[in-house]
Amino acid sequence: MTPQRFPPNWFQKARLKLRHLQLFAALDEHRNLHRAAASLNMSQPAASKLLGDLEETLGIELFDRHGRGIEPNWYGSLMIRHARMILSELQETGEELNALLAGHSGRVSVGTVMAPAVELVVPVISSLTREHPNLKIAVAVETSDVLAERVHQGVMDFAIGRLPGHFDPTAFEYQEISSEELCFICRAGNPLLQLGRPLTSADLSDATWILQPAGTLLRDRVEALFRAEGARPPHRVIESASPVISMAMVAETESITVFARALAQVFTPGGCYTIMPFHKRFSVEPYGIFWLKDRPLSPGARTVLSALRAASERKMRRLAEPGADTENHIGLANNHI
Repeated sequence: MTPQRFPPNWFQKARLKLRHLQLFAALDEHRNLHRAAASLNMSQPAASKLLGDLEETLGIELFDRHGRGIEPNWYGSLMIRHARMILSELQETGEELNALLAGHSGRVSVGTVMAPAVELVVPVISSLTREHPNLKIAVAVETSDVLAERVHQGVMDFAIGRLPGHFDPTAFEYQEISSEELCFICRAGNPLLQLGRPLTSADLSDATWILQPAGTLLRDRVEALFRAEGARPPHRVIESASPVISMAMVAETESITVFARALAQVFTPGGCYTIMPFHKRFSVEPYGIFWLKDRPLSPGARTVLSALRAASERKMRRLAEPGADTENHIGLANNHI
């Protein structure tokens, strides 16, 4: 045999097959060609020819033959080591494929508006990542128009929010979840709290506000609420779409902002913020889970979607139970998103 240098694609020229790798591993285990061939359901002559042809093509002997059996030399030991690594990688590939098929791994991109981010998405994803640690989930909190655009473009697998009017609703699957209750937040020392009674729109009309830009969902809802009560809508307004900026401004000034109650309850206990005692509870139109009809979801995305839908259905059943707290809620219907 004539030794040669091995080019990068040597395995293609040598026509290296999976059967070669399996034979290397079997020979390492049995150190006997007959027993190794039997373990692979091959005849000994077929195994001998498979090995001999490869050695001839490579120009090197991989095993030393003797009366007691067959032993790998330096070259054979190298081939065995890498053969076992490749076989192990292939086995792991199968396990990962099974995990993907079962929805236990992969990458999933989810979008949500603020309220369900706290009430629904966080607890569900926390549970899923404990059950399926190889499932990678990315979550973005945005307004409904941004979420719908990203789902439509395929950037997100699905989202929780409201479908904007300029999107064709027939292009999406949609499952309604719940309305989003709102509340007003101020810092704990705000002078308006000293009135010692539930506040009205008239009490808050001349306050400084941190609100989303005009035409956005929460801004429209606050203005509609004030008008419905015969009060002047907030006119001393600092505009910001960022919840972080809003909370920072409220902490440093006498200003007021509007938040989803579920999110506000995360910030207010024992801190510098408080939920203002407004004289009625109010909400916006319901939000839901939506995804594109014509784009199949990955198994991982289906796992996350199924968990979120199940959690939302449990929530709706709780709200429908006798005695559920539904009094004094008003929904301010509006086509703006």
